[in-house]
Amino acid sequence: MGIDLMTIIFTIPAMLISAAVHEYAHAYTAYKLGDDTAKAEGRMTLNPISHFDLVGFLSMIFLRIGWAKPVPVNSYNFANPVSGNAIVSIAGPLANLGLIIVSGIVLKVILLLPLTGLFFQLMVTFLTVMLFINTSLMLFNLLPVPPLDGSNIVEAFLPRHWRAGWSNLAQYSPFLLILLVLPISPAFEIFRSFWYNLLSTVLSGVALIFDLPLFL
Repeated sequence: MGIDLMTIIFTIPAMLISAAVHEYAHAYTAYKLGDDTAKAEGRMTLNPISHFDLVGFLSMIFLRIGWAKPVPVNSYNFANPVSGNAIVSIAGPLANLGLIIVSGIVLKVILLLPLTGLFFQLMVTFLTVMLFINTSLMLFNLLPVPPLDGSNIVEAFLPRHWRAGWSNLAQYSPFLLILLVLPISPAFEIFRSFWYNLLSTVLSGVALIFDLPLFL
């Protein structure tokens, strides 16, 4: 999927919706597991403004990698902090997977209908962008790099004596993320190549599953 004016325009609502659903899933899951931190701070909401992160939004447009403002979670409120963190973490990517399935089904139905015209083209473009953004959000957050969701999921499967060292990586998380997504970073080109290949492969799989035209 190329970067053009229409794509940028539709990225705004698609990213706001997708990021809000992702973060709400985290907050709601944490609340159900016994932690009301996000709810108390007004983050257990589908209001996209509450979850908006400008850098993550712009990164999605230009680098095909995006994120929202993380919801606060106090894992000590869980019966088991490690497994609780993992469950809360996987909830976000699963929410994006749900939006991928819904968007794919709706897009397939629309393409099967004898529709034409501007509204038809706008709907196809918006749903295509929704597929792209939710796939990107899901994959990026599953990377095993603190503070991304994948880091907490990996921690739950590590031997107990390795967990402290893994958790200590979190203090370096801003530096790690900068190394990956900052264009002037020496690691950027390596990560970009890996990321585009991963994203392209998964998007091709999504198109195959829903029998959609390739939209890259």
